[in-house]
Amino acid sequence: MMSNAILMALVPVFFVLLLGYAAGKFHIVDNLHVDALNALVMDFALPASLFAATASASRRDMIEQVPLSMVLGVTMLLLYVAWYCAARRFSKASRSDASLQALTIGFPNLAGVGLPILSSVLGPAGTVPVAVALATGSILISPLTLIMVEMGASRAQGAELSMRQILTAVRRAITKPVVLAPAAGILLSLSDVSLDALAHACLALIGSAAAGVALFLTGAILSAQSFRLDWRIVAATAASDVVRPLLAIAVIHFIPIAPDPAKTAILLAAVPSGFFGILFAVNYRLDSATAGSMVIASTGFSVVTLAIAIAMLFPG
Repeated sequence: MMSNAILMALVPVFFVLLLGYAAGKFHIVDNLHVDALNALVMDFALPASLFAATASASRRDMIEQVPLSMVLGVTMLLLYVAWYCAARRFSKASRSDASLQALTIGFPNLAGVGLPILSSVLGPAGTVPVAVALATGSILISPLTLIMVEMGASRAQGAELSMRQILTAVRRAITKPVVLAPAAGILLSLSDVSLDALAHACLALIGSAAAGVALFLTGAILSAQSFRLDWRIVAATAASDVVRPLLAIAVIHFIPIAPDPAKTAILLAAVPSGFFGILFAVNYRLDSATAGSMVIASTGFSVVTLAIAIAMLFPG
């Protein structure tokens, strides 16, 4: 019975992921130019899904997500800083490359893998913690990475990073629809204003495509990345799939959180590396091969680690 529950949670996720990978690999879709698919997921489907889920949650339910946000925020930030410092010290990576690697490892693929996994394990209620976690990571980790990349670009041009550039980097990160939508939904929920049924139905229709298309997009993006295995990729995979959930368990001992949200936080922390690092690298014309290899290895190995996490956290 347990093995069937794990299969039902994981097989559909990796089926769609591989479908996107095969479509890109065999050039059924253009895996080098995924702007349209990325816009569909990140600007429309996912924001609609996250806004509908958070805005529909009661004020009490949303307040109960605060400890989960704190646990995941601290976990992601600690891992981000640790990998950034290690990459700068031991592999002599540039400030930009180190920050992109840290983003890839610290920020799990909540949109592509976290949402369908939580929806399978927890049902519709799983969308709210994913939305909160995604908003938390987007507000904490993404602006930090953009600032580091902007600093690297300015230094390469022989100039110092200005306050205006820093503010621009922060604005770019926090004004994306995938950040604004859950944030607006959270504010609406906390204000105790209920979302109109017609508005919810409209948003749910486009939002229902989010999980599947995000997985397909992840697979297509990965199919365009060249894979190389070295000690950094092995270490990154261990950090993403093993250290991150263990770090979340350690953080839980210092932040008061109820048992059920704690389990959800740990499962979200066990989700493999996200592809934001790849997208940022492509946009800034930086090394995307390392981030791509990290995501491929982490995603492949997560078949094992996610199965273990689900079996241990949700045995019923």
